[in-house]
Amino acid sequence: MKYVLVTGGVVSGLGKGVTASSIGLLLKSCGLRVTSIKIDPYLNTDAGTMSPFEHGEVFVLDDGGEVDLDLGNYERFLDITLTRDNNITTGKIYQSVLEKERKGEYLGKTVQVVPHITDAIQEWIERAAMIPVDGEEGPADVCVIELGGTIGDIESMPFIEALGQFSYRVGPGNFCLVHVSLVPVLNVVGEQKTKPTQHSVRGLRGLGLTPNILACRSTKALEDNVKEKLSQFCHVPAENIVTLYDVPNIWHIPLLLRDQKAHESILKGLNLLGTAREPDLTEWTARTKIYDMLRDPVKIAMVGKYVGLKDSYLSVLKALLHASVYHRKKLVVEWVEASHLEDITAEEDPETFKAAWNHLKGADGILVPGGFGDRGVQGKILAAKYARESNVPFLGICLGMQIAVIEYARSVLGLHDANSAEFDPKTPNPCVIFMPEGSKTHMGGTMRLGTRRTYVKAPDCKSAKLYGDATFVDERHRHRYEVNPDMISKLESAGMSFVGRDESGRRMEIVELPSHPFFIGVQFHPEFKSRPGKPSALFSGLIAASCGQLDSLLNKSSRVSKAVGSEMSNGKATYKGHQNGNYSNGLNGSLNGVYMNGNGLHH
Repeated sequence: MKYVLVTGGVVSGLGKGVTASSIGLLLKSCGLRVTSIKIDPYLNTDAGTMSPFEHGEVFVLDDGGEVDLDLGNYERFLDITLTRDNNITTGKIYQSVLEKERKGEYLGKTVQVVPHITDAIQEWIERAAMIPVDGEEGPADVCVIELGGTIGDIESMPFIEALGQFSYRVGPGNFCLVHVSLVPVLNVVGEQKTKPTQHSVRGLRGLGLTPNILACRSTKALEDNVKEKLSQFCHVPAENIVTLYDVPNIWHIPLLLRDQKAHESILKGLNLLGTAREPDLTEWTARTKIYDMLRDPVKIAMVGKYVGLKDSYLSVLKALLHASVYHRKKLVVEWVEASHLEDITAEEDPETFKAAWNHLKGADGILVPGGFGDRGVQGKILAAKYARESNVPFLGICLGMQIAVIEYARSVLGLHDANSAEFDPKTPNPCVIFMPEGSKTHMGGTMRLGTRRTYVKAPDCKSAKLYGDATFVDERHRHRYEVNPDMISKLESAGMSFVGRDESGRRMEIVELPSHPFFIGVQFHPEFKSRPGKPSALFSGLIAASCGQLDSLLNKSSRVSKAVGSEMSNGKATYKGHQNGNYSNGLNGSLNGVYMNGNGLHH
């Protein structure tokens, strides 16, 4: 196993996660199998109980792991399926060591940071690196490790020490350190300044780690004299210093690294020059060029409560982007703070209220993402009501689906006090209830998490067609409340159709309004499985409906499904699509990839 460690210096937010993902993609394009690990030095066991305002979105994995959003970047860039063990936190490490101590595995020893914590970190890295994540058997060739935080942070010191020991233990030729640093340009003099990076590298070397490659963030490409200066003071060859300058979108980063021969420097450091091929990023380059040339806009109103921090909805944004690029549309997101749509805002701040409604009414489609808590709920209900009554394409995810059900019960069934037990435990008409298996005393890891199967009960519904006439889909979940099964008959008799359910038939997963051009709510989170070359079926449907292309998309999906079904009967079908089978035509996610789910075959 070969290891590439990505660290960051000077300031946080330089884009270590995107850099690590891009390095992984570059190595994968060289014919290597790649896996990833993210190290988060915080004491939380996982990201599950953290506010999106605190740390961005919580990304959910197939196995139910609630992890850092950077693992979402790894999965999207590399098209892999990671596990909860691919996210290491200080909390997990200390918990595992303390459990061993209580069992007596350190009997007679004084348990200390060195060697017990540092050994546990190294053992975890080695174990996680061996887990296959690309659908093939056996371990990957290279593991890309990202160390969160900035060099010098107190909380990351045990990991720095462990990684220093680890690099020595695996030996030269098996470990390559890429240090991401900042080269600022002062407006006063207009000169690229190297001193911050010099100090960062000095600190890194003082802690026992020596960088092999410097990835320098700057507004423009590094000048030759700046590279020479960095090489001299940081003891890194000039050819191993790459510039990550500002680009129109992050899909350019792997291309930047390739153009500066970063793969050669990494492969040389890992003794893989003789076994790896030249990088093939043909599809990635084509997709990036299409993204840059898009001019025809499609406006989607994102109605949420965390719109103050865009990273709170990172995967939703990426899924919208993947779908809009697929349909050759330029994505324009209208951020709408849900509470700004409410009557109380009209009284307190009429201008903000008016602006929020203008954004909503000016959008081509409306999306209500997941969330927790009662702030902004009334605004989301009003957004769902507007979309339903005005025939505006609507997609509700998790809480967004529950909101749609509550709004329908209030407006159509006439149950004006209908609500969720999450927001009003004493409501006489609970449309949404706490799931029986949930815990009301422990918050972390107690939700319905990870990939679960949804059976499509109505083969002619829009969702089934978008998924290629599927009879079931496997998508990721994160919720502790569900639509009340006792109210389903009333809702369906009033025109709402619950077309997708779990294996028991009592847990609602997909809801549609057959009379509406596009009104879909899902209990699961389809955004977590969307990929740049293989957009989520439901997000693709939302974008298509928002730009008048839904009918052609549904017809295409149905035709492809029937064609592939015919090939399957002749033993000719080839599946290289996404893990939940959304898209495949044997092109492994090319720009011309189409929708397919195998009619209930999980592959």
